[in-house]
Amino acid sequence: MPLIQWYPGHIAKAERQLKEQLNRVDVIFEVLDARIPLASHHPDVPQWIGDKPRLLVLNRMDMIPESVRQDWLNWFAAQGEKIYYTNAKQGKGIKPLTKAAQGAGVQMNQRRCDRGMRPRAVRAVVIGFPNVGKSALINRLLGRKVVASARRAGVTRQLQWIRISDSLELLDAPGIIPAKLDNQEDAVKLAICEDIGEAAYDNQQIGAALVDLLVELNFEKILLSRYQVDPQEITGEEYIEILGETRYQGDKERATMQLLNDFRKGIMGQIPLELPPS
Repeated sequence: MPLIQWYPGHIAKAERQLKEQLNRVDVIFEVLDARIPLASHHPDVPQWIGDKPRLLVLNRMDMIPESVRQDWLNWFAAQGEKIYYTNAKQGKGIKPLTKAAQGAGVQMNQRRCDRGMRPRAVRAVVIGFPNVGKSALINRLLGRKVVASARRAGVTRQLQWIRISDSLELLDAPGIIPAKLDNQEDAVKLAICEDIGEAAYDNQQIGAALVDLLVELNFEKILLSRYQVDPQEITGEEYIEILGETRYQGDKERATMQLLNDFRKGIMGQIPLELPPS
């Protein structure tokens, strides 16, 4: 498979602006894709934010099973991290997040008071890879739609401050992604989950990789029951070819998009593409 790399100009510009704004921010919401929490974490974020409080948000909680959610909770806790599960589309998990941000604000304002400064609203920033649900999360925190949100990478193009309430201001930032994706296994997962621009990859190769990954993670029965094609003993590429022949008059691209969209929209069911490292 060709290397997957995607770093459009607007992301490079947004990253520069984001770094400039970070010294004005009190708390960071880092939004991860619950299906791939490790692959969707930007490795430079800890270095950028220093000792500022960070709230780790695993969005799309509805797309992974409850047992896997619990496993990730335990794993992150063992790393000293507390995570917040959300389904921004349906507004689940928003209240604990607001409360946590306000809690960070109380500490910030206490420090201000100790220095003889007046209290002010908490300034938070929402960061994460493209299409992990940052804009949908902001709209939920606000209780109304103020930022564009869509199921594709690259919708938010510039930074903007949004006043949530008298006590909370949010900086909405475009999706950020490393300039170079060194881990190509992670890059493939990002492509499968649509957390990277579609110009970066070939659909059929990513569809084949999805089949191979589902077999590796023991989800092959879903493929067999849904498409009546057994993925065992064949490669992902062969699976796409057979699916195209049996369902779409040999059209492999249509077969691929059916597979990818069924996964991306949750039609296949709750399927994590990563499990906590043992």
